[in-house]
Amino acid sequence: MKWTAWVTLASLLMYLWMGLNVGRARAKFKIKAPACDGPVGFQSVLRVQLNTLEQFIVFLPALWMCAFFLSDRWAAIGGVAWVVGRIIYALGYYKDPAKRGFGFMLSLIASVGLMVGAAVGLLTF
Repeated sequence: MKWTAWVTLASLLMYLWMGLNVGRARAKFKIKAPACDGPVGFQSVLRVQLNTLEQFIVFLPALWMCAFFLSDRWAAIGGVAWVVGRIIYALGYYKDPAKRGFGFMLSLIASVGLMVGAAVGLLTF
């Protein structure tokens, strides 16, 4: 399941990038930990990281179940779509929170696709 492992690594690196963005925003807006409130620019960067963490709970198990029960390549394709969706979500949210929709929908559809792939694989296993 080499391709799925690469996608998992990419998703973790993406999340690390988001975490570093929160650290930079804390410095830029002078928000000291543990405070989580501040200007919209800070809140947007923090919300991107937290929402992505929330989505990881669905994404990672679905990714690996799809890889194991259906196909490494199909799981990797869904995983790449999820990572790209989360990056589009982040970049849109950073500019204007109203611009997060397309990236959110792409990553949501990818997660659902991975769950459906896992279910299909389980039914034919």
